[in-house]
Parts: sequence; structure tokens; C-alpha cells
Amino acid sequence: MIDIEYVVPGETYACKFKVETMLDVAGHPVQLNVGEQAYGPGMYEGFGILVKRDMGNEMVELTDQKSGKNFFVPFAQIWDIDTVVWQETEDDGR
Repeated sequence: MIDIEYVVPGETYACKFKVETMLDVAGHPVQLNVGEQAYGPGMYEGFGILVKRDMGNEMVELTDQKSGKNFFVPFAQIWDIDTVVWQETEDDGR
């Protein structure tokens, strides 16, 4: 795994994270713009692609792969940082 200070700008990285956010009854982040009912705040753990890193404030912006939602997360709440290798898949026309 990679330490956040060794992340190279322009490369793609992903990591696991936890953040406090509004959750639905199933424990998933609420997308209020699609009319979901919020259950209340809680801790959410996910896996996301790093979008931005702010070394001064020790925060990252990342996109959660499950919900598609962007989160701002402190360095202390991310782990298992690794590079992403993008691969195209064949479209079989279905």
C-alpha cells in the first residue's frame, strides 16, 4: 500500500475510507437530489477513487465507487491506498 504523501499527481489511486454522512435506513449515503428519505447521520465506509489531495489541510476528495457520491475525507480516515489500473472490457452488444 502507498502512503498519501507519496501519491503522484496525474496518476490514479483508490483507497478505503470512512466518513460521517447522512444515511438511509439501509446505511447507504443519501442522495437527497433523488428524493431519498434520510434516516440520520452515521459513519459510512466505502471504496473510492482519489480526485484531489490537499496536503495543507490533510484532506482528500474522493468519489465513492458504490454511490458515485464525492466526499471530503481527512487523511486519518483513509487506508489501503493503491494505484488503479484501468482496463477496457469488450462490449458484446447486449
